[in-house]
Amino acid sequence: MSIIRKLLEPIPLPPMALIRQKFDDTRIDDIRGHVRRELERPGTLDRLKPGQRVAVAVGSRGIQNLALIVKTTLDRIKDAGAIPFIVPCMGSHGGATAEGQVDILKQLGITEATMLVPILASMEVVVIDTLDNGLPVYVDRFAMEADAIVVINRIKPHTAFRGPYESGVMKMIAVGLGKQKGAEAIHQLGFKHMAVNMPNAARILMRKLPIVFGIAIVENAYDQTCLIEALPIERVEERERELLVEAKERIPKLLFGQIDVLVIDWIGKNISGDGMDPNVTGRFPTPYAYGGPDVTKIVALDLTPESKGNAAGIGLSDFTTRRMVDKMSAEATYANGLTSTVCLPCNISTTLENDYYAIKAAVKTCNIFDYTTCRLVRIRDTLHLGDIQISAAMLDEARQHPDIEVLAEPGEWHFDDEGHLPKA
Repeated sequence: MSIIRKLLEPIPLPPMALIRQKFDDTRIDDIRGHVRRELERPGTLDRLKPGQRVAVAVGSRGIQNLALIVKTTLDRIKDAGAIPFIVPCMGSHGGATAEGQVDILKQLGITEATMLVPILASMEVVVIDTLDNGLPVYVDRFAMEADAIVVINRIKPHTAFRGPYESGVMKMIAVGLGKQKGAEAIHQLGFKHMAVNMPNAARILMRKLPIVFGIAIVENAYDQTCLIEALPIERVEERERELLVEAKERIPKLLFGQIDVLVIDWIGKNISGDGMDPNVTGRFPTPYAYGGPDVTKIVALDLTPESKGNAAGIGLSDFTTRRMVDKMSAEATYANGLTSTVCLPCNISTTLENDYYAIKAAVKTCNIFDYTTCRLVRIRDTLHLGDIQISAAMLDEARQHPDIEVLAEPGEWHFDDEGHLPKA
């Protein structure tokens, strides 16, 4: 037996109970109808002219109902007599290649066949201006040549900085439309200055490009669409600031202030830009963002297939598995860190042979005297926090919380012959 196994075998794993966390479940059921009504707002579709070529900027995030929202928008643009096409709007994602970005859109259900419009993907950009600090402001060549531009994105808190504008339409304009070069430029001075540089670049682009309107999306804590607004370009800055406040109130969260060990079944780029959302875990890649619970140790068990080997976020865990590392593409992962200038999420955390030993390692190192009292939480991923598992030591607290329902009493762990857990 190896020294690692000898150290970890005696460590007990606490019995786990199944609970349900309850959040506001307000959502939009008729997505298509809602988008169509939003596009009747003055300052949106009515500004398009027949025959205009319209670039619709679509990003890489796994936004619920994104394909339907995009398709409905494209159809309405056609109804107005304009000629839409899709521009991948995702900075350096997809391995910073046009082919990779088209593939990401395909994973999201967005293809030329499903959308019935061309996808014009290129990493070629144009410098349109510079910020006062000298940073160049880039824009995708195809978007630059369009008669009009529409930008679609979800509004949500960023994972690495705080400001009045974080992830949303403004960021899509400043970073996404700039492709790899634009993302690299905006990140060059680091996240310490992102709250200033990102919106300043977006303002330049909104002033100089024919961006007609944006479509802002907010999701509830169950990863469901709860708000969609079509914003005339002159309203984007003011309204996005308000929507970010609402989005922060609606993000999924762990309803426990202190956790010894957090086990995450899946991390991936389709879940968060950092693989696991730091707003949920409380583990941020920079000192310029904050929030979430106090978690001592984090275990990341596996990488989503949708990530295509991009394991950005693995470095935010304390322990991971050999399976995860074997699925990791260094090329895709490191490109993420080199572009954002934040390489911590791309580091490989302490790697154990399987789930069994990775979880035991976290319990052993979580700095508690009695391992049987470990406050351990297991989640599928940071997007799905409704039904989760908690250790027996947390049950009394859970029963007293008005927004938690205990679904099943504590039971033992079940690993397969290779030491892995069954996962949803």
